[in-house]
Amino acid sequence: MSFASWRQPRAILWAVVGVVALGFLVALEIAARHYGVPGPITNQAREVIFAPKSGPLLYASMALMTVVLTWRQRLIAAGAAVGIDVAFFLVRWAVDAKVTEGHSFGNGALWVILACAVIAITRRTGSERVLLLKGVGLGLLLVAGRKTGDAWLLITSKTRPAVLDQYVATADHALGNPSWLVGRVVQATGPIGDRVLDYVYVQLAVAAVVVALYQLRNVAVERRFPGHHLVRTFLVIGLLGPGIYMIFPVVGPIFAYGADGGHWAAANLWPDTPPPINAPHHMPFNEITPRNCMPSLHTAWATTIFLHSRRGPRILRFAGAFWLIATLGATLGFGYHYGADLVAGVVFAVTIEAALRSLDRGWDRSGIQLVAYGATIFTALLVSYRYLSMEMAGHPWVFGPLLILAMASVVYGYVRTIKLWDPVAAPVRQPEPQPELV
Repeated sequence: MSFASWRQPRAILWAVVGVVALGFLVALEIAARHYGVPGPITNQAREVIFAPKSGPLLYASMALMTVVLTWRQRLIAAGAAVGIDVAFFLVRWAVDAKVTEGHSFGNGALWVILACAVIAITRRTGSERVLLLKGVGLGLLLVAGRKTGDAWLLITSKTRPAVLDQYVATADHALGNPSWLVGRVVQATGPIGDRVLDYVYVQLAVAAVVVALYQLRNVAVERRFPGHHLVRTFLVIGLLGPGIYMIFPVVGPIFAYGADGGHWAAANLWPDTPPPINAPHHMPFNEITPRNCMPSLHTAWATTIFLHSRRGPRILRFAGAFWLIATLGATLGFGYHYGADLVAGVVFAVTIEAALRSLDRGWDRSGIQLVAYGATIFTALLVSYRYLSMEMAGHPWVFGPLLILAMASVVYGYVRTIKLWDPVAAPVRQPEPQPELV
């Protein structure tokens, strides 16, 4: 890449983004080290040799990287990844190294991603180098996002000694305490329902990669990435969401009102008995449990998967709808979130998606209004949960529909605006009949 190209605004923008991202990772690494645990950079470096925490995620990241490769190169990459994993497995078996946490596979996928980075720098030039590096960056960003999220969760548990669960639980009476209701339903389904929902909940990033692979299926042919795709929204949600955790720390029903909270729990009520309506207050909690409930990022991510799957084939649309419904069931049924968290998560996701679409197509009045409206509704939800929780619990037939209406209004505004943005195919004009020559 020539020096002149770096003077272009887009190149400068990406350089600034790269520097900021690197600085952010270094800051998280330092913060994690301050609390006596390895940070995102160390954890990622360890997975080059040691058993990865999430093997499926590494293979999903490699699959995302291969959108810039030809089919022959993809087969070679997949074969190399599997071969390396087999070699790692044999070595661990020979030295009797037990994998007590994480997965026994995934190192091969990471090695392939790093090898492609080396190939791009040493064996490619010009646009081919840039395209391959973008693919590598896309794959590594997904993995780095996971490691960054883990570090953020640690920081929330260490820096926010008091949580606001009592406020959210009180406000949740306006929605009928859905976590308690769905929790009993999941318990009634037995181990089958529990395992299905747990898999959906844990492998959300893999589902996102499936949708992203469909969106990026033509990158290798067109030699460029589309202006907007699911991975962008996924990463921005993961970047901004933990910042809200710091402002509104909440641990969830199973910890604040369940057995998992131990002696820190206000009472052992979940999922059998809804919490009583009492004046809420800040509640001290341990320094281990992440404050990662408000908003529900799993709901936000599942919502974006659903939105981006709408333009795919029927099977992808069905899968997107299933993943959204199952994720909502898991977040509530496992006691990880209150209903209020889910409402905020949907508004959060739709607002970010609207902002990124506006950024891609160019800001106009409709885009600015939609993003401003979504941000206003999201802020109003948080303020209401904190300062109007008693009123919400006392008048559920007023505030419950208002919460759903507020969320639905943002979704409706998004759908209506997107329809205005999408090009409408004009009908083909039929040629006028010509008079016959006599």
